[in-house]
Amino acid sequence: MFEWEGRVDIEDGNEGLRWHQKVSEIEAGDETAFADSVTLVGFESDLGVAFNKGRVGAAAGPNAIRHALANLPWHWPSTSLADLGNVTAQDNLAQAQTQYADAISYALKQNDGLVIGLGGGHEIAWGSYQGLFKANPPNARIGIVNFDAHFDLRKPSPNSSSGTPFRQVYEHCQLHDTPFHYTCLGVSKAANTPALFNFANASNTRYLTDVALNDESLCMQRIDDLLSPMLKDIDALYVTICLDAFQAAQAPGVSAPSALGISPTLVINTLHFLAQQQSTYGYQWRLCDVAEMNPNYDIDSRTAKLAARLIFEAVDAISSHT
Repeated sequence: MFEWEGRVDIEDGNEGLRWHQKVSEIEAGDETAFADSVTLVGFESDLGVAFNKGRVGAAAGPNAIRHALANLPWHWPSTSLADLGNVTAQDNLAQAQTQYADAISYALKQNDGLVIGLGGGHEIAWGSYQGLFKANPPNARIGIVNFDAHFDLRKPSPNSSSGTPFRQVYEHCQLHDTPFHYTCLGVSKAANTPALFNFANASNTRYLTDVALNDESLCMQRIDDLLSPMLKDIDALYVTICLDAFQAAQAPGVSAPSALGISPTLVINTLHFLAQQQSTYGYQWRLCDVAEMNPNYDIDSRTAKLAARLIFEAVDAISSHT
């Protein structure tokens, strides 16, 4: 288990608490610890990154993010924080994804709070989706919003990887005769082949490019126009943030750094938009993960701090709009 520690401001009492003081490290079976909690589940894996020919090192990502979270202030007194530890992928990626999915499903079933996956390569997404699918009724309509420079719609050939999770979701939807509701925000034309754009279009993937989202005067309206038709047709929402969606100077610690990227402020505004729209459209947003945190290439913990801030904002968005 990760050893949570950090600054303590005794003079401020309960109003000075930080994440490391709120966290309760629990094991499966301790059901009472989950009530009204934010629950963390780590996925220590870079097998998918290696299979995708990327820079390995993301297996150390979950604990790097925890280090960055530890000293953040805790602003939600009625909410607790639980940490289920890490699932580690050693040599069998599919098996580790199933174990991680089981942990996600368990956490979702035990409480009504937000479950947050800590990656690890973006192969975490296939495990996250499976966990959400298991935790919902078989006919539940799941929507995915992915902040990413890449579609991650590659066909597994022969192995699944960090570049294949949403192709796997698509195939799962086909198998179970359920709609494929997938949106990718921040797609780089310079990082995806024509084959990937063709499959995105054929599968009715919704997307906006990094160029389109760098027009600050129009980007939130474009996101609203793109997402609203999907949000009204889903029961459960899964949000996944790939850290390579951001410009390399802000997020150097990733497998594939981006030359352009999208703004963290844009992502934060969209997280709050998604939380707010739950009351309008009736879906539940209970699952979020952050992927591709690679401490081997981070500088001054920039990427880890960005990951922690985005997680903070996701918790704040849910807390403010429910």
